[in-house]
Amino acid sequence: QGAGMAGPHPPRFLLVFDFDETIVDENSDDSVVRGRALPEPLRQSPQGGYNEHMRRVLAFLGEQGVRPAELRAAYENIPLAPGMAELFQLLSKHQELFELVLISDANTFGIEAKLRAAGARSLFRKVFSNPASLDRRGVLTLGPYHSHKCLRCPANMCKAKILAEYLAERAREDVEFQRVLYVGDGANDFCPAGTLRAADVAFPRKGYPMHRLIQESQEKQPGAFQAAVVPWESAVEVARYLQELLRKKC
Repeated sequence: QGAGMAGPHPPRFLLVFDFDETIVDENSDDSVVRGRALPEPLRQSPQGGYNEHMRRVLAFLGEQGVRPAELRAAYENIPLAPGMAELFQLLSKHQELFELVLISDANTFGIEAKLRAAGARSLFRKVFSNPASLDRRGVLTLGPYHSHKCLRCPANMCKAKILAEYLAERAREDVEFQRVLYVGDGANDFCPAGTLRAADVAFPRKGYPMHRLIQESQEKQPGAFQAAVVPWESAVEVARYLQELLRKKC
């Protein structure tokens, strides 16, 4: 048994979640600004990167005197996606079999706030997101996650790179996963899902960009997208699939 392994049986499945419109039912960036008057330049669709745009939006809110507690409450109040509470209940019963990580282009402040409010923070071994912290004035400052060379992804985050680095790090710790299961919705979830193998499963939210991109790639190049594809409208469908996996013990 390798060093750093918890117990005799390490988790056999890696479950990767996106956050916006996957764990929660809306885009958290929209939730934070809802009902607040933004100046015209900040209401426009972002020039340049979206991460930079949100950095400016959060700085503006801070300058307008929006307190950290108000921002935290806005994140805490975002509704979970349909069935997500039930999926978390199932996962909390089988923590020895599933290792959970979250990879999101939102920000660490909002994600941590929501997961704690939902009683789900302890389920996740790691949260990978854009760093966000309060400066001396209590203004939420946002940074990019990393730099990368992927041409498909926004400049501040390639989720495929994050996933590959995480799997390599766990392999060095002697943790191998039988399957990687990826739950997402967005175009930036298509990139990591495209790196999954035939034994793995992609769970795209039905009718969202990740789902459409998978369908297009399957039509263009049958077999190029290797993972099994299980679209969902309610996360109860994801839970059902996982229960089936557990029943088969595979």
